Amino acid sequence: MDINLTKYKVHPKKNFKLSEIATGSGLRKPDEKKLKLQLLKDIEEIALLQNKLFAENRQSLLIILQGMDSAGKDGTIKHIMSGVNPQGVWVYSFKHPSSLELEHDYLWRHAQKLPEHGQITIFNRSHYENVLISKVHPEIVLAERLPGILNTNDIDKSFWKERYKQINYFEKLTIQNGVQILKFFLHLSKKEQARRFLDRIENKEKHWKFSTNDITERAFWADYQSAYEQAFKHTSPKIAPWYIIPADDKTYAHLLIGQVVLEKLKQMDPHFPPVSENEKTAMKQARQRLKKEGKQRTKA
Repeated sequence: MDINLTKYKVHPKKNFKLSEIATGSGLRKPDEKKLKLQLLKDIEEIALLQNKLFAENRQSLLIILQGMDSAGKDGTIKHIMSGVNPQGVWVYSFKHPSSLELEHDYLWRHAQKLPEHGQITIFNRSHYENVLISKVHPEIVLAERLPGILNTNDIDKSFWKERYKQINYFEKLTIQNGVQILKFFLHLSKKEQARRFLDRIENKEKHWKFSTNDITERAFWADYQSAYEQAFKHTSPKIAPWYIIPADDKTYAHLLIGQVVLEKLKQMDPHFPPVSENEKTAMKQARQRLKKEGKQRTKA
């Protein structure tokens, strides 16, 4: 299935409104079977490339997932990473910072979780929370005890512009050191979010997913949309652009993200490490020895 992935990419400095971007796939229901089959094929390819990435142990991939509550971040991780080697994939979900984390700069805890060589790491929410929820609720910034920031009046436009620059520098340094970055925003409609919240309330098996705080934050929907728009405008450079994924249709969202991940891994082009001549000789000798042992066991 040919999908133009560039249409979902955010171009640097481009002004837009999230309300003008579709949250649905626009596909007919019968197409869902085709989507699932394509996703399975993509997952198989991702697994093969991830195996090479792990063996190569030289470069790595960071996948960032952002979205409103119930946008489908957990489900995306489950589906896209279903066929990969669990030794080579780590998932981190960033909640409210601990007392230890607040003793450091806001990027410190995220830097601690960057992927090692050969690994894929997924941030389920990320350092972008520091320009999203912190922008909607600026009182959160006060807990960082920054010099010159004594009250929310000190958190002005220049503060946020500087923070966007810091994030860009952080990601540029990360990429220069061998970690490629993919950033996805799961673009959910307010109507679909309400439907998913109701499903959690009415389905006993999903009660554990429900949080009253989700309903509270829903009241700030417009503020969050504005915060995301500003973040995309200032933090979507060519080396680490954002992808806005229509998330009302979960299957289509999974397929899109899977194809972007697959395309990135192909670009990274990982290879199994070369085998030296000494190792080849040793393997040849070991092969002969093991075959000889097998014949002796057969005779016995």
